[in-house]
Amino acid sequence: MSGGRAMSGGRAMGGGRAMGGTGLVQLVGAGPGELGLLTVRGLRAIEAAEVIVADRLGARAVLDQLETERGRPLDAEIVDVGKHPGHHAVPQEGIIALLVELGRAGRRVVRLKGGDPYVFGRGGEELAACRAAGVDVEVVPGITSAISVPAVAGIPLTHRGLATAFTVATGHDQIAELGGGRDHTVVLLMGVGTLANSATTLARGERGAGCPVAIVEDGYGAGQRVTIGTLGTIAAQAARRGVRSPAVVVVGDVVRLSPYAPAELAVDGHAVAVAHDPFVPRSARHDPAASPGAPSEKGSR
Repeated sequence: MSGGRAMSGGRAMGGGRAMGGTGLVQLVGAGPGELGLLTVRGLRAIEAAEVIVADRLGARAVLDQLETERGRPLDAEIVDVGKHPGHHAVPQEGIIALLVELGRAGRRVVRLKGGDPYVFGRGGEELAACRAAGVDVEVVPGITSAISVPAVAGIPLTHRGLATAFTVATGHDQIAELGGGRDHTVVLLMGVGTLANSATTLARGERGAGCPVAIVEDGYGAGQRVTIGTLGTIAAQAARRGVRSPAVVVVGDVVRLSPYAPAELAVDGHAVAVAHDPFVPRSARHDPAASPGAPSEKGSR
C-alpha cells in the first residue's frame, strides 16, 4: 500500500479515539479517479479521516493525486480493499465488518468508493449495516463514471433530437428486457467481459445492428482510449484492439456526437438541436441525424 499509514490484516492499528467513543463512517464517492472531480465535501472528509477504507478504481487514483498535490502522505491510515475482476481481496462482508468495528471503536472513517456510493457501489448495504450496528453513518455523493466517462469522450447521455432518456446497467445484468430504441441511451458499467453477448442482445431489438456504440477505456487515466463502432461491429473491434477494463460502454445515437466518431456516423449536435427546437420555423429546420451513415470501424483512437 502506498501513501498514508498502512493498516495490515484489515484491523485498526493504534491511534484514534478510545474504544467506546462515538465514531463516524462516511461513504464518500471518489468520482472517476480525477482529483478535480472530487466534491469539496468529499475532500474535507478525506482530510479529516483517521482511517480510509479505499476501493481500487477511482478511489486509489484520487488518494495518489491528493498526496502528490500535498507533497506528503495523508495523515489517515489507509486500508486497500480494492477488487479486481474475478478477485475480491477483501470480501464485501469483511469490508462491512471492518467499517462496523472501526465505527464502534470511535474512529472517524471514510469508505472511499469509485464513482458514486449508490450507483453499483453497494453503498446502500454498507449504510444499512452500519445503522443496524448503531454506528453513525452518512453518504457523500460522487460523480458516477456512467456520466463522467462518456463526457470525457464528448458524449452526452441525452441531447435534443437524439436521446431523451438513459439507462445505466452492468454487463453482469440480463439486458434482454432493456427496451427502447437508439434514442434511449444505454450505459454499461463493468461490461467488457460480456460485450459480445450484450451487443448481440441489444441488436435484436429496436436499436438494430447499426446502432452506434462507444467504449471508453480508463476514463481520465493515462490509458484513456475511445473505440467507436456499432452493435454489429463493436465486439470484433474490441477483440482486435485488446479492449480492457475499466471501461464504460455507451449505446445509442448520442455516440454520433463524439469527436471520435467517424464521418459516416458523426452528426452536428447543434444542427440536430436546432432541427428539433419548437421555436425555430419549420422551413429553417433540417435534421442531419435523420439519415445515419453506414456502420464503420473507423473512429477508434
